[in-house]
Amino acid sequence: MNSFLSFLLLGLVSLVQALSSTGNRLLVVLEEASDKSKYSSFFGDLESRGYTVTYESPKSKSLSLFKHGNLAYDHLVLLPPKSKGFGPQLTPNALVDYVNNNGNVLLALTADQPIPAAVASLLLEFDVTLPPERSALVVDHINYDSNSAADKHDVLLIPAPKTLKTGVKNYFDVDGTLAVPRAVGQLLGNASPLLSPVLRAPETAYSYNPKEEESLEDVFASGSQLSLVSTFQARNSARFTVLGSAEMLQDAWFNAQVKAPRDSEATATANKAFAERLSAWTFQEIGVLKVGKVQHYLNEGKVKESTNLSVSEFPEINPIMYRIKNDVHFSIELSEYNGDRWIPFLPASGDSLQLEFSMLSPFHRVTLDPVKPTTNSTIFEASFTVPDQHGIFNFIVNYKRPFLSNIYEKRTVTVRHFAHDEWPRSFVISGAYPWIAGIGVTATGWLIFVAVWLYSKPDESKAKKTQ
Repeated sequence: MNSFLSFLLLGLVSLVQALSSTGNRLLVVLEEASDKSKYSSFFGDLESRGYTVTYESPKSKSLSLFKHGNLAYDHLVLLPPKSKGFGPQLTPNALVDYVNNNGNVLLALTADQPIPAAVASLLLEFDVTLPPERSALVVDHINYDSNSAADKHDVLLIPAPKTLKTGVKNYFDVDGTLAVPRAVGQLLGNASPLLSPVLRAPETAYSYNPKEEESLEDVFASGSQLSLVSTFQARNSARFTVLGSAEMLQDAWFNAQVKAPRDSEATATANKAFAERLSAWTFQEIGVLKVGKVQHYLNEGKVKESTNLSVSEFPEINPIMYRIKNDVHFSIELSEYNGDRWIPFLPASGDSLQLEFSMLSPFHRVTLDPVKPTTNSTIFEASFTVPDQHGIFNFIVNYKRPFLSNIYEKRTVTVRHFAHDEWPRSFVISGAYPWIAGIGVTATGWLIFVAVWLYSKPDESKAKKTQ
């Protein structure tokens, strides 16, 4: 009976477990409780995916991201504040510490109200720059919704991102058109490889401040310079997403009917599906990699799993020392988390996984080929010859790609010279034959000389005459 109850409880726990690979505790920060009804579909979808959602006001005294030195929540959703910031508990430094401790953040902006200076300072920590005019929004006189923004042209209609970049997996591919109302454009720093734009503004869009009369020659940015949805993945694989339009998450724009000026019929938006994919990536439901077994050993041309070999003939797994010019085999097992289970990982088309065998700099950089798919992982393998250089070497797999969690695996080994009894003997080297012959002639001549000297008698007649 007890075992049956335990099994039942485990089944119930598995049913309510969140799809995220890092936890199910989610904090939503919104200033007014009445705003919660505007996002009921979005929050309902999060709860149906197993998240335990907690709602707090930035003014709440009990609000804290940490408890006893650990994260109090695994994920954080920040909706636009109507005051000057998110309060003393959500300062830029506190949010940066939250990300450094593996917390995931979804930050939504809006142009309906001035952006607090604290939010702009926070984004500067991630090399994301907002317009200096705190009320600036993105407008487009070509790609706009003629139903809701016939005059202001501040509701952009943008196709969902299909191909983000060659060799990069697209986790935000949805069918349909996205409605982006009253968005705040962002400029991404070029120096940071951790930043990746998800949705860029059309070429005909530009950032505009409706409260000030300004020349279009002095706009903050225009066209594809403006990112409407941006992502930042820290080196610890924590994720920070900036959504330029918080209204994209509201019920009013989920499956709303929109129509471009040149279209004859209205179509439903894909905002709901896009919001689901964006939150799934931010909260590490997708694009998460895990390393399984990492092995390296001497490649003797034998199949390690072969039953014809005795135990003593198996190559040693992960030895601490190799000899120069050894043939070495390396393998690593990778899995990808796909919402509810681990599946075999394969790089995107045009991308590859590489192995470096390096001391201070790589002596070898070889491609790891996927050769052995299993039920929930893929085994990548490569073989190479150890260079003719002794010292301390490292097997390094450093795989960092946009929208995928970072992989850095390092294994250290020693490479030694040939031992005195491992060098090839002279008689098997054809180029040594003249020296071997010279040694033989010298030794033979010396033996002949000694033999002649020892066995030769002096002339006795000459010896007597001398006396």
